[in-house]
Amino acid sequence: MKRLSLQWRITIMTALLTCAACVLTNCLVGYTGMRYMDAIGSDISAFTATSEDSPQAFDPTKATLDNEVTIVVNDAQESFGTTAWRITAGVTLLGGVLAYFVSGRALKPLRAFADQVERVQPDNLSEIRLSEDVPTELQRCSASFNDMIARLGEGFSAQRQFTGNAAHELRTPLALMQAQIELFVSERSNLQSETAELLGLLQEQTERMSRMAKVLLEMSELRSVPCEDDVELGPLSEEVLTDLAPLAENKGIALNCAGDALVIGSDTLLYRLGVNLHAPLSAGV
Repeated sequence: MKRLSLQWRITIMTALLTCAACVLTNCLVGYTGMRYMDAIGSDISAFTATSEDSPQAFDPTKATLDNEVTIVVNDAQESFGTTAWRITAGVTLLGGVLAYFVSGRALKPLRAFADQVERVQPDNLSEIRLSEDVPTELQRCSASFNDMIARLGEGFSAQRQFTGNAAHELRTPLALMQAQIELFVSERSNLQSETAELLGLLQEQTERMSRMAKVLLEMSELRSVPCEDDVELGPLSEEVLTDLAPLAENKGIALNCAGDALVIGSDTLLYRLGVNLHAPLSAGV
């Protein structure tokens, strides 16, 4: 019953109520009709007996039915009962069909309301507003939904503004850092291996942070981040472990990586996914 639509529930309940009312009416009318038929049969038998046997009147309540009258009355009662039950079934079926179409028309505003709700997306919150020209039962729901959409729109707008501002503020210093590192490396060709390795790591992380700032800017503008790159999870995981090794060592966390797979997605977002994995102190990831 829970899986049935509201229209079918109304139809079934209406059909059951109609059926119950028809059955009750049929029983009451049938019982009364049978009694009247028996009384009429007794009167006919009494009248016949008075006409044929004696000029004196008989009491109809004390008269009994003869065989011919009994057969006629029984046939009439049987036909009456059959017809009554057929009418009951027909009225129940007709009531159910009418209830289905009437309830469908009555629920049309609710379907329109659901269609409007389904069109709500994060990028059109400011444009969506449900019509409040609906039946009384849905007016309060529409007004509450519009208020909720307005609050969500304000929240999303504030979040996008903050993310966009942060991304813009990060891009300039990151670009300067990257330029300074490249200039420093280009001017010094006799760097020690450890220094060169450190500068390479800094340059790589700066480039990664620049790409992340670009992703944040795209997300703040509600543009979908491209996720069509072929990314090998094995090398990406190794890169994440290498970058996080110093931090993990200080926290007493063991980092392990096994297996490989090729997926389609964004290497930047997948990298952030690996970085965001965490575990308690002295545990393993």
